[in-house]
Order: sequence, then C-alpha cells, then structure tokens
Amino acid sequence: MMGGQPIFILKEGTKRESGRDAMQDNIEAAKAIATSIRSTLGPRGMDKMLVDSLGDIVITNDGVTILKEMDIEHPAAKMMVEVSKTQDSYVGDGTTTAVIIAGALLEQAQALVNQNVHPTVITEGYRMADEYARKVLDEISIKINPDDKDKLIKMAMTSLNSKSAGVFKDKLAELSYQAIKAIAEERDGKYYVDFDNLQMVKKQGGSVDETQLIDGIIIDKEKVHPGMPSTVENAKIALLDLALEVKKPEFDTNLQINDPRMIQKFLDQEEGILKEMVDKIQKTGANVVITQKGIDDMAQHYLAKAGIYAVRRVKKSDVDKLAKATGAAIVSSLDEMTEADLGKADKVEQVKIGDDYMTFVTGAKNPKAVSILIRGETDHVVDEIERSITDSLHVVAAAVEDAAYVTGGGSAAEEIAFRLRTYASKVGGRQQLAIERFADALEEIPRALAENAGLDPIDILIKIRSEHAAGHTKYGLNVFTGEVEDMEKANVIEPIRVGKQAIDSATDAAVMILRIDDVIATKSSSSKSPSPNPGEGAGED
Repeated sequence: MMGGQPIFILKEGTKRESGRDAMQDNIEAAKAIATSIRSTLGPRGMDKMLVDSLGDIVITNDGVTILKEMDIEHPAAKMMVEVSKTQDSYVGDGTTTAVIIAGALLEQAQALVNQNVHPTVITEGYRMADEYARKVLDEISIKINPDDKDKLIKMAMTSLNSKSAGVFKDKLAELSYQAIKAIAEERDGKYYVDFDNLQMVKKQGGSVDETQLIDGIIIDKEKVHPGMPSTVENAKIALLDLALEVKKPEFDTNLQINDPRMIQKFLDQEEGILKEMVDKIQKTGANVVITQKGIDDMAQHYLAKAGIYAVRRVKKSDVDKLAKATGAAIVSSLDEMTEADLGKADKVEQVKIGDDYMTFVTGAKNPKAVSILIRGETDHVVDEIERSITDSLHVVAAAVEDAAYVTGGGSAAEEIAFRLRTYASKVGGRQQLAIERFADALEEIPRALAENAGLDPIDILIKIRSEHAAGHTKYGLNVFTGEVEDMEKANVIEPIRVGKQAIDSATDAAVMILRIDDVIATKSSSSKSPSPNPGEGAGED
C-alpha cells in the first residue's frame, strides 16, 4: 500500500497462497499421498487396482508404481512422488517406506508449527536427526560378502514377502541371487553390479515356476526361413545395422520397358545383388546373422542355402546387449566387415516358448551377460512378477555393493528412534523438539506394519520399545506370528542402503516442503521469455 492505494504486482486473478495456509495445504497434500499407499506396506499389505482413462488396469502394491500411475495435480504431492522415484532409482526397494516416513515427518512438523515453532528450527533439527540416523544404521549394521548365499537369498525373500509374488519367493529369491552373482564385478576389493548386463524378457502363458535364468541373451524373434538350422553350435555372430535388401530409390522413378526380357534382367540383377551380400557375409565365416533391419525373401533363401541362421528386425537395445555379450562389432557396411567383427557364443538356437519361438544366444564370450525369462498365466501376473524380481534383484545388488545389512520388521527404525531420543536431550534447545518428533515419525513404520497385519499398533509399539530399551537392537514385528522377536533369527533382513536412502529422501522432501511459505501460479513455460536484466527476478539464498 502506498498512500492508501493498493499496488498489484501479480496479474489480477493469479492464484496465490502464502504463509501458514500455504504450508498447511502442502503438508495435507503430502500426508494424503502417504496415507494412500500406507496400507500396502509389508507382507500383510494390500494391493491397489489402478485404472486409466482407457480402462487398462494395473494391480500392484509396489509404492513407486502406484504413485507413477496416479494422476496427481498438487505440486507438494508431486514432490512425494519424486521421493519414491528417487528411492526406486537408487535402491530399487523401500519406496513405500520412504513415502510413509516423509508423510510422518510432515505430520509431526505440523504439530510443532501449530505450537509456534519456526519451520527453520524444525528443518535444522530434522537435518541433525537424519545425520545421526545414518550413524546409527552404520553402527547396528552387519557385514556380508557376495559368497554369503544364505543371507543374500533371505534378503531377496524379505523383499518378495511384501509382494503378491511372495508365493514364489523361494524360486525367485534363488534366481535373483544367481543373476546378481553372475553380473557382479570386483574392482579394487569392492563389488559393482551393472544392470546393463542383465536382460529381462516377459512371456505371457505358462506358470511362474517356468521363470528361469538364461546364461546369455534372449531375442524375442524366430529365424526368418524354415530351411535354416534351428541350432548353431560354436556360433560366429554378425550384428548388422543394415537391410539385406535392394535399396529403393529415394525419389520417384519412372522406367519405360519396351522389351519383356528386360524385366527378367532387372530381376536377375536384383537377385545377383542379394547373392553378393550373402557371399560377403559367408566369406567372413559368420554362421549367424542378426540385423536391426529387414531381410529380403531372396536373401533369406541364400542364407538358408548357406546354412546361416538369421534373425531380422531386432530391437536396438537387444543388439547392443548382444554386442557387449558376444564381443561383436555392429556393422553398417558389408564391404568393410571382416572376421574380427564377429561375435562368439557356444550356441544359438530357436526355442519354443508357449505358442511363440524365441532365439537364445547362450555361452556368450562375456560370461557377465545373463537374461531372466519371466513367465506367468496372464499379462497382469507377468508384469507384477517383473516388478517383484526387479526389487529383489536391486536388494541383493545393494547388499553386495555395500557389504552390509540391517534387520527389518521395523527393528532398525525403532532402534534409531530409541537412540534419537537420547541424542535429542543432549542437543537441547528447540531443535530437541524436532529431533524427538523425527523419532516419533520413524515409529510409523512398525505402527503401519502392525495395522496392516490386523494387530493393535499401540501394544506392538510398547513391546518393541521395551525390547530396545533392554538392548535388543534386532527386535521387530513378525507380521506372520504377531510377535515381537529377533528379526535376524526370523530371517527378516534388508540392505543398509534401503534404510539410509529412505530416511534421506524422506527428510529432503519434508525439509523442502516445510521451507515453502508461498505458492504462486506462474506463467506456462512456453510463454516465458528471458529477463532483460540478468539479475532481475533472481532470489537471494
């Protein structure tokens, strides 16, 4: 106001929320997201059915899948979705846990804000608690190595237990361990897992029990000609990025033929070009041809006559995987192709899977290249099995890379909460309140597990607290028995990375939302124009 006259900075009608109203609105939106997936946590969690505008459905209890599929508008709610995406990309599991903790942190912060504790004090306390929580996880973690098969399989089972694929956990956990063991590489005494070496192929039809690990690469294509061999031993593989076809003119061409014999000459010349292409391939010693482009019918005939197994229109991603696995170079010109460009594998064969044929390239030059063929009765089952295996693979990989694990069932969360309360009293000041609230937020994990198992959350929480006060750091909730017991003996264990990343992601999201005191609708990105003054509109940190 100047001289009693209002000054309009924003365009009239611009949507704006500021102060405590903006904060409360953001917190409520974030809490709503956490509440929506809370019931999916743990082995006793429920599934969600997601229906899109076309009527397609997805049935899952995977936190990140649910949030990705939901049509979310609120900006603060979208930040919660980012929490789950970050957790999924970095760890592959614990997405629901991360979102529940973030929602609980904001709920606890809301109570402090209502008591006139400033948001910056809360965020400072939360940061201190997050750092301390990481130290506690390091202290209570247990070391592991890639050869500890029993523990790694139990970790995969813990991940699978909370999925609908838990019925097949024994087979899928074993498969997850074997796959990670195959692709893990040791460098300077530390293990690394490159998921580019692992291929996952889904095939609907058949039982989940038929899901298998293949030592090599699977191509979802069959040989192009029935006269070609179905199996090639000691395969020498040519990978092509070109079509075995006569090139068509790039522009419209009219050709007038007066003599009918000229037609046969054209056909003979075309045939000669295709035969020359096949001869060039044959000269290199290749007995398998895999191309991203097409193969002419006549070229197929000559390849079959030469005893060469050929596959066409293969996905670029599969060709890249084959190049890495077999040591082949992807060739764009037959004139420059030599024997050195060929890849090697023990066997290339056509295998019937369900009603379709697929090409298996096994015993590749690079033993790190493996594939998982996922089977299931329906597309929905196959998709959910893929999500479940992906989570269990990442869990085993994280344990192998970090060489440490902690116990689950809410035991790690409760131990951190227990120690945080002692730490808070030493910190003192208003930050103490925030740290204590952080501890309360972490207890939402055992509380949610108890609720989803149909147990009394208050009774369970009291029992877990008393056990941890007595020094039993590994005690948590066994949702199958309803008892509070040693989680390591109950085989409920998880990589340390899952807990660390979940707490870090949740803290970052909560702090970011708490620091917002103004929500302003801005111009659309298409209408934004550069500011005439470089410093104009820049905020101060």
